[in-house]
Amino acid sequence: MEITQVSVFVENRKGSIAELTSLLGGAGYNIYALAIAETDNFGVCRMIIDRPKDAFELLKSSGYTVRLVDVLAVRVPDRPSGLADVLSIIEKEDISVEYLYSFLRNSGFDALIVFKLSDNRLAEIALRENYIQVVSPGEVHSL
Repeated sequence: MEITQVSVFVENRKGSIAELTSLLGGAGYNIYALAIAETDNFGVCRMIIDRPKDAFELLKSSGYTVRLVDVLAVRVPDRPSGLADVLSIIEKEDISVEYLYSFLRNSGFDALIVFKLSDNRLAEIALRENYIQVVSPGEVHSL
């Protein structure tokens, strides 16, 4: 059950993230998770957001370079070695982790981690076979 992430290229300058989030917030979008990877000149802002396809259109029409990316949101046991255990399942399937970041919502006793993997479908099968829950798009929006 992949979820859709909105990835936005932003200038690495003072105020650029404030402008981006103000645009989205002003249009009524709720950002559930956000991660930023930056270089000297630009950054990539990765977001789990409600109505990602509509947000994509808003951002594109506002001049942003934006992409929709399929990712997995995974319930990771919130205990020592919880993430390492999940990563070992993924590694056994010879799947590469392109990146990951935390998803900070009320998820109960588990941590929520967003994964961009080289093969989301194979990873989902392997995780489920090992009793690791992959979160559905509907569940993401209800947290």
